[in-house]
Amino acid sequence: MTTTKANPTELGGMEPGGSQPATPSLAKRLTEGLKQFTGGNVRQYGMLGALILVALLFQVLSRGKMLTPSNAQNILNGNSYVLVLAIGMLFVIITGQIDLSVGSVAAVVGICTALSINFWAFPWWLGILFGLFVGILIGMWQGSWLAFVGVPGFITTLAGYMLFRGLYQYVGKASSQPAPPEIRFIGGGYLPEWGPSTGLNNSTLALGIFAFAIIVFLDLRRRARVVKAGGTPAPLWTTVLRLAVIGVALGYLTWLFGSGRPGTSFPVTGLILVVLGLIYNFIATRTTIGRGVYAVGGNKAAAALTGISVKRVYFLAMTNMSFLAAVAGIMFFGRSTSTGPADGVGWELDAIAAVFIGGAAVSGGIGTVTGSLIGGLVMAVLNNGLYLMGVGSDMTQIIKGFVLLVAVAFDLYSKSQGKPSIIGAFTRGLKPKAGGRAVEGASAPTGDAGNALWALLSFLVFPVGIALWAMWSKTKPNNAKQARNGVIAALVAAVFLAVILMFVALAQTTGLLS
Repeated sequence: MTTTKANPTELGGMEPGGSQPATPSLAKRLTEGLKQFTGGNVRQYGMLGALILVALLFQVLSRGKMLTPSNAQNILNGNSYVLVLAIGMLFVIITGQIDLSVGSVAAVVGICTALSINFWAFPWWLGILFGLFVGILIGMWQGSWLAFVGVPGFITTLAGYMLFRGLYQYVGKASSQPAPPEIRFIGGGYLPEWGPSTGLNNSTLALGIFAFAIIVFLDLRRRARVVKAGGTPAPLWTTVLRLAVIGVALGYLTWLFGSGRPGTSFPVTGLILVVLGLIYNFIATRTTIGRGVYAVGGNKAAAALTGISVKRVYFLAMTNMSFLAAVAGIMFFGRSTSTGPADGVGWELDAIAAVFIGGAAVSGGIGTVTGSLIGGLVMAVLNNGLYLMGVGSDMTQIIKGFVLLVAVAFDLYSKSQGKPSIIGAFTRGLKPKAGGRAVEGASAPTGDAGNALWALLSFLVFPVGIALWAMWSKTKPNNAKQARNGVIAALVAAVFLAVILMFVALAQTTGLLS
């Protein structure tokens, strides 16, 4: 048997002479540079880039209506309750379960809070505490069925969906209960104005400066810890460049939310969302219970053998989900200024979609709080952008369903064993060569060009389809110039998405996302 030896130069080793290291390939240098720039969070930065591209796409298609202060405030105010639900749903899905009852639970909590204030004369703060208590009790009840009785989460929460929807209708008796001013402020208010005139809302300005200062502090502390532990930190220029990009982004968001009409600023619901995101990100990454959630979702049997109580994890995940559903219900109660028969309808589907679009695995064990929030924002921007374009609710649901399907399909495709990356099929001829022949010992993945082309086209269908629909449906252009601009916008969007897709595929090929 003959063994073909790869050229040491191509495998990243020493030159045949033995004295000088080989020059890293372009792909390897790109991989290392991206890892250093993102601090290892390539997947999340990629998702954030996708969110930005979607927003820019709708900014073009809506003729500048997307990225305005009032619209940005409406997006965050109108979708914050779904994002709160997404945080809780993430922990449930990581454990390998699902919760279909969150919309009904949120509605029950909203009506209980309203009745406790309007009929039982509770102070507004006591009404909020009562609503949160009701949510926790419901979560403990559903968690007990899952953890101690063994009823699967899907069945438990499906029953809860019907049970608590009926309970909401029974308790509310089709009446509309108004929200007191304090809860209206929590659900739909803005940070107050104070201090000298700066051209921006000072509360929003202070929040942006504080957020950037915290990010700089944490980044520099992380770098100092690496040095203290005897490791080699990333080059200083990557840290400076990353902080500069973050600073520009935060500066723009500060201006966007702080420069709106008088009386508006960064929403209170946004501040609640930020606080919850930070808390739960810490729980997921830095606490024992957070690691236990990932362990149970990854391999329940192995987690039990290491001493992790699977029942305890299930119970806490379901209880926490209902607690956050209670928070979302109270926020929406304040946002809508009163209870209504449509409260909570379909919320669980939006929360689940946000988590999966944010990168959570269908099988459990994988997912991040940041990713889920970004996934929820993608859905929010998509909803808002289609609304600004005059798309009806029917087409909006169709497009959202397609986006969810493609996102999960791509996740499964990218994680399947033995499958090529999308770019792998197109770069066969670009593999390292030795003596004019392809190196047979190289380990870069290869695959079927047909599958790669199909995956690529499936992603390009979405932006092209939106543009074509915008051109020839109810929003049909009135003249040739508008039609030409629509085609140009579609092509630009397709190119942007193709570039992002190629970047992700290249990262997979080189091991960047592994």
